Amino acid sequence: MTVFARRARASAGRLHPELSLVSYTLLGHLEERDGCRATDLAAHYALDKSTVSRQVAALERAGLVERRQDPEDHRVQVLHLTEAGRHILGQVTVSRRAAVGERLADWTPEDLERFARYLVRYNAWPRSD
Repeated sequence: MTVFARRARASAGRLHPELSLVSYTLLGHLEERDGCRATDLAAHYALDKSTVSRQVAALERAGLVERRQDPEDHRVQVLHLTEAGRHILGQVTVSRRAAVGERLADWTPEDLERFARYLVRYNAWPRSD
């Protein structure tokens, strides 16, 4: 798992050197949820609010995230991807899929099926979200 995490961090740095793997993860979550509050990000990933605040500030400075007023509660700011954020995230997705495809190219169909089942099992661990 450590090697996997190191490779993911290194890959993220090559794609957009100013952003961390955490930033890419947050961008993906914002895209998946079509926006959310910073406190929701912190709760979902069990991160300290100050950590999320720093990450979000970096994403805003990079022009990848913007804050919008919640139409239902004008006191709340909701984070959304900008077009640049969507573009970067799309590039990351294509690059990561290509890298995974390259690593798995010589696996047998049986190995791929077994691996997929293990990933499903691993990701099915009880979560609080």
